[in-house]
Amino acid sequence: MTDFAARLERVAQNPEVFTSFGRGVERETLRYELDGNLATTPHPTELGSAYANSWITTDFSESLLEFITPVSKDIGTLKAQLEDIHHFTQTKLGDEKMWPLSMPCYVGSEDDINLAQYGTSNSGKMKTLYREGLKRRYGSLMQIISGVHFNFSFPETFWDQLFGQQSEQERQTAKSEEYFGLIRNYYRFGWLIPYFFGASPALCSSFIQGRDTKLPFESIGGTLYLPYATSLRLSDLGYTNSAQSALKIGFNSLDEYLTGLNTAIRTPSEEFAEIGVKVDGEYRQLNSNVLQIENELYAPIRPKRVAKSGEKPSEALARGGVEYIEVRSLDVNPYSAVGINEDQVRFLDLFLAWAALSDSEPMDFCEQSCWRDNWNKVIVEGRKPGLELQIGCKGEVLTLQAWAKRVFVELVQIAEQMDQANGNEEYQKVCFKLLSWIDNPELTISGQLLEDTKRLGGLGKVGCEFGKQYREQHLTHQYRTYSEAEMEAEVVRSREAQAAVEAADTLSFDEFLDDYFAYLKA
Repeated sequence: MTDFAARLERVAQNPEVFTSFGRGVERETLRYELDGNLATTPHPTELGSAYANSWITTDFSESLLEFITPVSKDIGTLKAQLEDIHHFTQTKLGDEKMWPLSMPCYVGSEDDINLAQYGTSNSGKMKTLYREGLKRRYGSLMQIISGVHFNFSFPETFWDQLFGQQSEQERQTAKSEEYFGLIRNYYRFGWLIPYFFGASPALCSSFIQGRDTKLPFESIGGTLYLPYATSLRLSDLGYTNSAQSALKIGFNSLDEYLTGLNTAIRTPSEEFAEIGVKVDGEYRQLNSNVLQIENELYAPIRPKRVAKSGEKPSEALARGGVEYIEVRSLDVNPYSAVGINEDQVRFLDLFLAWAALSDSEPMDFCEQSCWRDNWNKVIVEGRKPGLELQIGCKGEVLTLQAWAKRVFVELVQIAEQMDQANGNEEYQKVCFKLLSWIDNPELTISGQLLEDTKRLGGLGKVGCEFGKQYREQHLTHQYRTYSEAEMEAEVVRSREAQAAVEAADTLSFDEFLDDYFAYLKA
């Protein structure tokens, strides 16, 4: 029996393991106008405070909405929460709609992209200044690309089955080690996610205005596309930072990761220093290091722990170890009104469980370079027949299809156990559906979307067509998890919470920033 099979058998002895995964979703979407242009209006006041609303906030810009669900253990509940949040939001948008694609709608000028505002508190002003820094470093267009982040954790029963009785410290250490093993396997084989679910093979030509690209784009009207691309959102054109490619951040242990991260936030950047930090009395960025703060690290997956008040993400990890992981490589699914569907969630359940239960050797920087190459190949030409990938610097070279089928042999084994625990066959159905996509790339989401883009005559027309359908769907939706009263109560609570923070400030903004970044001088 292989190590994988033995570990799977061990955890499967308690069926509760496979019915208690913790899941949460963060979905981003742009507000846009009737003509398909980016909305330039402020974040609607009827949605409450973007600073403090638990469910509805903004990301980079005032027009970039972000919806956040709490953690739940039931996939149907997760979907219902998202649908309720979308419904409430759409009722407050008037004629504006939510853009159903990852790549932005038509943007006439970067000046149309207004930075997100979070009020007059020091922490609120810092959030906006961080975005000012991103704007000056990378441009605003890159920052309004939308994605879906999937937060995932195993239940304690999973660790009980895997490790047996442990002290609290032993358990904390073991969980962190296993989550980093998962992360390494995610880097090795996570290109399956953009292959199956990548949804940005094309982009509006306005997105690359004034930017050089060597990619051999073809065009349909005002749309540029690559014939075999899966997720241009994840490419060098999308949400990336070339300055970070030189960072040495390892994933072999929590200590190694934190050491690399803490070095990165202290590493000066000559390029960003030229921008200036505070010029003529106006701040331009938080600092001129490669990373202003930890959140600027662009990664397809992150180890996470819920932070206490005033605690930085790395401080939370150092205190309590890894609590959950955040999958960040999902494009917005244009065939779902809420940007993600239940099949995707079930695949992520399977894949993340497989990544945790499979052997995961330490990964050196040479192997990191190899997986980056694999991801880039899949992102730009993942549907190309016969595309070859190499796993590890001296590893085998096989076609994408051959590697995928190897992984699915074991994913099917997990699916059988999960279905037995849940009393249905939903996980196996997802496996067999996606298996058919391996040899038929036109069935993948990027394949379907490119076909629709050609059929309708451009990405803008696809976005407007789907956006119109989903607007009606959101408006006619009936609450399933929340209620209108609960949503309105959160609006009021969020405004009061923001006002309380603003009233409690005692430091000047300069003093606040000095205090916040005191650790950089230590």
